[in-house]
Amino acid sequence: QAGAEAPDASDLTPPPVRKRPAMSPDLVEFLGTDWQPAPTMPHPADGSGVAGHASRRRQALSEHFAGQLIVVPSGQLKTRANDTDYAFRAASAFVWLTGETVEGAVLVMTPKSGSAGHDATLYIRAYHHAGSEGYFTDHRFGAIWVGNVPTPAQTSDVLAIECRPLAELARALEPWRDQECAVLTGHDPLLDPLLPKGAGDKLAAVIDELRLTKDDWEIGRLQHACDATARGFADVAREIPNLLDRPVRGERWLEGTFWRRARLEGNEVGYTSIVGSGANGTTLHWWRNNSELRSGDLLLADMGVETEEIHTADVTRTFPLSGQWSPVQRKVYAAVLEAQEAGIAECRVGNDFLAANRACMRVLAEHLHSWGLLDVTPEVSCSDDPERPGAGRHRRWTLHGVSHSLGLDVHDCAQAREEAYLHGPLGANHVLTVEPGLYFQPNDLSVPDEFRGISVRIEDDIRVTPAGPENMSASLPRDPDELTAWMRHAQSTPLEF
Repeated sequence: QAGAEAPDASDLTPPPVRKRPAMSPDLVEFLGTDWQPAPTMPHPADGSGVAGHASRRRQALSEHFAGQLIVVPSGQLKTRANDTDYAFRAASAFVWLTGETVEGAVLVMTPKSGSAGHDATLYIRAYHHAGSEGYFTDHRFGAIWVGNVPTPAQTSDVLAIECRPLAELARALEPWRDQECAVLTGHDPLLDPLLPKGAGDKLAAVIDELRLTKDDWEIGRLQHACDATARGFADVAREIPNLLDRPVRGERWLEGTFWRRARLEGNEVGYTSIVGSGANGTTLHWWRNNSELRSGDLLLADMGVETEEIHTADVTRTFPLSGQWSPVQRKVYAAVLEAQEAGIAECRVGNDFLAANRACMRVLAEHLHSWGLLDVTPEVSCSDDPERPGAGRHRRWTLHGVSHSLGLDVHDCAQAREEAYLHGPLGANHVLTVEPGLYFQPNDLSVPDEFRGISVRIEDDIRVTPAGPENMSASLPRDPDELTAWMRHAQSTPLEF
């Protein structure tokens, strides 16, 4: 809080959570002798080209907060159980502004004295060096436990930004504690007490609105994510014959199969994979992935690879596990594909973000009406007037919107204002999903029995360009016949590395 005394720098280090026997002075002395410096580790961003792009992003942000201190943390490790932590994933705003993904780091942008703009400093933790007591005892920040990490000097060279030890941060922030600042809170509970109160909510919104437009470097990383995701889907299709009609949790095996691809070519999966066979696909966020795979059922797989730089794809395909469509499955699939094509066509510069959603909903409502399931006209059901009798009835079978921004987060730029995002115009190098779906619950008495338990979603990642929409995930086929041919090809070819 403003005016409070700055905590000691040690307050920025998480407390130890493991109890260990005390070390005798003799043991400490013995462990601390006869060591060479630990081998250096290359910085993950070395050679990536991100430094120049991150610098331009910081400059764009600087223009919105003239004269104000800007503070953006990466975040801390989060406990999974007792003394084990979740794998760290840095705050997206921090990654976007720095190109760095390490935990506990803090970006501080200080207004330049007597001129416009800011000077940027990255405060990062220096891990315990060889021979120090923490080298052996600190399971979070001792290299014997977690491996060596790049030094502040290495990070500075690779990211072209001044780097200082994290222990200096409290002192650096002290002069600003009584001034209005732009600070991003809620990501680092150890840092938040040090921060002055300021325009945190505005800062989050400005960053996310700037992030709506991807630069060329980000487009390249998203394309890599889409390409790796396509290879992951091929891995999944290749495994299906080994699992079909066997008393094993086939969904979970397929989830793990895709995860291996994500770890091979990237950092992780970008979100919890949805692998829903049969009626499980009608659960929009099916995450249990614990069922057997049965001939005659569809598989709805919603998965995405996250790159080392934390950009993610988000792709869904629905295909028949046996490789053959039933007539009603194909009918539902064709309707969803037609809706998706209509939605993708609306992803054009100047169109509003919801144009794709309106186009998809209209096509789905027309099919539902033609099948006798929708008892009002598509015009009525798709009406913008929520008070109109019958408005929105098609949504019983298509519950979600069809688009969201995509980038560092699977649901990217969530802090942007609605007028800039949801109700704003699409611009060049905006990237969004188009993912219509139809879901007929197994217990829905409003539809004939042949529909019940069928679910179809088709999702692709679309880049908006001046020449029109570009499908970044187009290497995965969508035509029903091409899709089953792709399955057969994947199942007849060796694993690709």
